[in-house]
Order: sequence, then C-alpha cells, then structure tokens
Amino acid sequence: MTAMIRVEKLTVGWDGRALLTDLNFEVQAGETFAVLGGSGSGKSTVLRHLIGLEVPMAGSIHLQGVGSPGKSMGRPAFGVLFQSGALFGSMTLADNVALPLKKWTSLDAKTIRALVQAKLRIVGLEGYENHLPAEISGGMKKRGGIARALALEPSLLFLDEPSAGLDPVTSAGLDDLILALSRTLGMTTVLVSHELPSILAVADRCILLDKQAGGAIAEGNPRKLRDESSDPRVQAFFHRRAEATREQEMA
Repeated sequence: MTAMIRVEKLTVGWDGRALLTDLNFEVQAGETFAVLGGSGSGKSTVLRHLIGLEVPMAGSIHLQGVGSPGKSMGRPAFGVLFQSGALFGSMTLADNVALPLKKWTSLDAKTIRALVQAKLRIVGLEGYENHLPAEISGGMKKRGGIARALALEPSLLFLDEPSAGLDPVTSAGLDDLILALSRTLGMTTVLVSHELPSILAVADRCILLDKQAGGAIAEGNPRKLRDESSDPRVQAFFHRRAEATREQEMA
C-alpha cells in the first residue's frame, strides 16, 4: 500500500516545551485514520502540524505528492474541515464552496457552478445552494464545509472534530458521509475526534495519544484496541469515552 502520510520522530509543543515526542505513524491510501486522546493530549496540535499550520520542534512529516506541509504556497493538495465548519456567514453555501475554485483555478463561471452543484450533491445538500450558513443546521454546516474541502478534488481530507456539537442522529449521518467518501471516492481521511461512536464507525486505524506519557501509547484498529488491548491506559480511554457517550444520550 502507498503511504499518503509519513510521520517520523515528530516532536510538537509550544514556547519551547515539548508536548508530544517521538511520534511515528503512517496513513495509507484510502484509509480513514483517527487521532485520538483525552483532553489536552495534543490531538488538534498534531492535526495543525499535519496541515502545515505549525512547525515541528523536531522530526518530519511527509505528505504524498506534497512533501513537507506548509512549504508550498500554491494550490492546496488537501482539504480541511475545521471544527466550526468555517463557512463565511455573509456568503451563500454555493459561494462558500466556489471560493477555492475561484482562487486556485481559471475555470469559467458555468463550470464552477456545475462543480459546486456536484460537491453539494455528494454531501447531500443539493437544493441549498442559495442558503446562508445562518439558515441551515449545524450538521448541514459541517456538510457544507466538507463540500468546500472537496472543491479542488484533493486526495487527502483532514477533519477536526467533525461530530462536535451534533446530536447522535446527525452525527451518525455525518459518519455515513465520511464512509461514503472513502468507498466511492477512495478518499484518504485523517480525523481528530473524541466522539467514540464516530471513531468506531468510521476509523480503519487510529493512534492514541496520552498527555502523561507525552506521546502515543497505542496504534491500530480502534475496535481491536478497545476489545483486545491489555494496556490499562487504553482500556481507561475507551471505557471513559463510552460512559460519557451513554450519559450524553440519557441527558
């Protein structure tokens, strides 16, 4: 298999203080890979390094077809959905999705409209082209953000807490969309999430970060880690998240 992302001996942190050290993992083409961990474990920090928003203290990150993230100022080779969805409130859904096409391509307006409609159709938002973000639900905003992330047809998709703030039904629908992108488009996806049902539903493999350990304590299929790992820290993570999920559903 082809490694779309290769991380070697990565150290990340801030103000000269290391948070995570000696991270080593690969993300294979076509798989959905989750970065997991408790609060403050550095999940989102790792994601920010993967997309080039932060510079590692040590080690290397290599993206297939890109090299080191953050070095190129040209057309993005990957799509990103930030936790908020990051849609511009003053622009319609169609204009939000069209934004990267207008910025990075020389396509004519008719072609851009057709591509926008196609991306919105993929995420289940056909017919909402002229709606403002304030006029649609939180789950639809996340779908709109994914449509925009797909606009330039990237081979890599990064998702930061895609299910955050969504009810279980809406979250499950978003999980189905992520699975569909992998199956129909062959998309390679990296997601940061603390939502255990979503993790177990969509992730082929994961890496589990631990704040006290200052690094990764497990890597593999999340369902196998939950069911088979003998590491008490791994078991504690999965059981705490499962209990928290049950409490949220009963609230």
